[in-house]
Amino acid sequence: MLSLIRPAVVSMALFTLLLGLAYPLGVTGVAQAAFSRQADGSLVAQNGKVVGSQLVGQAFARPQYLHPRPSAAGANGYDASASSGSNLGPLNEDLAKRVKESADALRAEGVGGTIPADAVTASGSGLDPHISPQYADLQAERIAKARGVDPGQIRALIAAHVEGRTFGVLGQPRVNVLMTNLALDARYPLAKAGS
Repeated sequence: MLSLIRPAVVSMALFTLLLGLAYPLGVTGVAQAAFSRQADGSLVAQNGKVVGSQLVGQAFARPQYLHPRPSAAGANGYDASASSGSNLGPLNEDLAKRVKESADALRAEGVGGTIPADAVTASGSGLDPHISPQYADLQAERIAKARGVDPGQIRALIAAHVEGRTFGVLGQPRVNVLMTNLALDARYPLAKAGS
């Protein structure tokens, strides 16, 4: 009996050390050495304060900002500790109702024509930091009005922040909401209250 237990215990200890300790430490070390910014979450700091991550979406609701796609992560959306999609199928009445409400809200803002899918549907993680260039462009009029600038200037800034396909072939062109909103604040700052 001891001849069966001893190899099992030794194997378990060996693989625990190898796969539970050595491998994770090795991968973490390589990631920190080669890609430290990404390994630390691609955090974005402004004036010495972290304002977000390039990799995790966050809610923006004010009219002077690009709005992200809807989020099903957590009760109010964009909860990084509750990352998930809605898990509602395409024939689910709740999903159809939510999509219709999102489309109606955009129409109330004056959006006409075809509404891109990412404007009314959540991503699989609920934390997608990007939107399509089409959805970003639909928001240019609202942003321009709120910031008191020409819509063409907002469209040009958005176009300058379109990221191409990864390696030229993977994914779709996209706009990072946080980075574009920071660029909007830098280029077209809002007047401070009382000034």
